[in-house]
Amino acid sequence: MDYANIYVERIRSLCETRGISINKLAIMSNVKQSTLDNIMRGLTKNPRVKTLHKIAIAFNMTLAEFLDYPPLNAYSFDDDEAEE
Repeated sequence: MDYANIYVERIRSLCETRGISINKLAIMSNVKQSTLDNIMRGLTKNPRVKTLHKIAIAFNMTLAEFLDYPPLNAYSFDDDEAEE
């Protein structure tokens, strides 16, 4: 799984757990719907930290808590370099 998909998985998982739609998350986080849609569809591969921070706050989490996710923690950037 590539790095961008891990963010998508994290957001989807939190939305499902908390019963929040992506549309509602956009409103709660004050992130444009189009920006969130682009992240969720994989068009935005590297979202800004500010965007991730807003999303984390919408989930009532710190950015550190949002990023403390086993697949993110286990990800090796060496894998990216091997694909280039």
